[in-house]
Amino acid sequence: MTALTHFRTPLLQTPFHPRTSSANLLNRWGPWGGYMTALCFGDSDMEYTAIRNGASVYDLCPMVKYRITGRDAAAYLNRLTLRDAGKLTVGGVHYTAWTDDAGKLLDDGTLFRHGSEDYLICCQERHLPWFLDSATGFDVQIAEVTEDIAALSLQGPCSATVLQAAGFDVQALKPFRMAKFPFGKGEITISRTGFTGDLGYELWLTPDQALSFWDHLMAAGAPWGIRPIGTDALDLARIEAGFMITNMDFIPAHQALREDRPRSPLELGLGWMIDWQKGHFTGRRALLAEREKGSVWALVGLDIPGNVSAEGSILYHDKRVEAGMITAAAWSPALKANVAIAQVETRYLQKNDLWVEIYALRELQYAKLMLPVTVAERPFFNPPRKRATPPGRV
Repeated sequence: MTALTHFRTPLLQTPFHPRTSSANLLNRWGPWGGYMTALCFGDSDMEYTAIRNGASVYDLCPMVKYRITGRDAAAYLNRLTLRDAGKLTVGGVHYTAWTDDAGKLLDDGTLFRHGSEDYLICCQERHLPWFLDSATGFDVQIAEVTEDIAALSLQGPCSATVLQAAGFDVQALKPFRMAKFPFGKGEITISRTGFTGDLGYELWLTPDQALSFWDHLMAAGAPWGIRPIGTDALDLARIEAGFMITNMDFIPAHQALREDRPRSPLELGLGWMIDWQKGHFTGRRALLAEREKGSVWALVGLDIPGNVSAEGSILYHDKRVEAGMITAAAWSPALKANVAIAQVETRYLQKNDLWVEIYALRELQYAKLMLPVTVAERPFFNPPRKRATPPGRV
């Protein structure tokens, strides 16, 4: 295959594409993991409203998925990732991450335990060579199964009610747990997980079930205004939830071109997930040294005056010295606040004198704004309903 032929290879279509393409009135698509993904179906404001006030459906098929099986699956994952995979019970899910030998983050993702020797990792980027190299000495089998699993994210305060109407009793399903339910001649898996910081579920099925399941779910959810959403609306919701995204809020260590760009889990606020007592894992020595010495950077939430998004803006200490940059920002309709996620040098955080330089477009001219910022706790949006079991009926 020539370089030109490879460049012209079209993006793949997900198993739900016949439905998402007909609903995409704007025909706005973007690439994700080699697939086409909808950016906006028609009105991003209405799609965001469905996330926060009704029920929304997002096509998760492009998410990269790896199946890890075998006698040493738990031991292997303990060597690879930061958390203790052995503590995760069958039917459980946890958020985790993995680093290189220097303790710099490669990616984060969710780990599902389907059996005593059967795990599934879902993440943003592809890592098969790293996963295989890390498996030396372990009795495990590792396979990418992205194309074998179709997935939807059903999020919003009405999501549990929609599932009940569709015939799936999820009243007893707790956050970060999953269960299997019959559908048609087979079954689907429903996990109480998501990326919006709200009540929500992720639905896992086989590609041949995709279209019939989509139709079934949309018909059941019609009384609650269920609608498909694109990445634009989801990104606003994840900022409100304070979640970070690979290649937006941090650069994976193996993709960074500059040595000072990768960040460690401690610098990205993931120190809480590190199980220091489980034994050796990749990056442990470097992270122990950093914990002793202190981190250079910190990932923090910010509250910014006004309503102009500060995404991509530079942060200053005392209005003069560069102190960091904002990686994600938005005006939050739910919070009526201008919030942001930023990387800040820790030495300036303690001085409590941070400013952001924003260039706001005002009738074809840019106005320079230098605004004071306040460090804010993440998540910005954290409703009790996302944890309530059973979830309230809407």
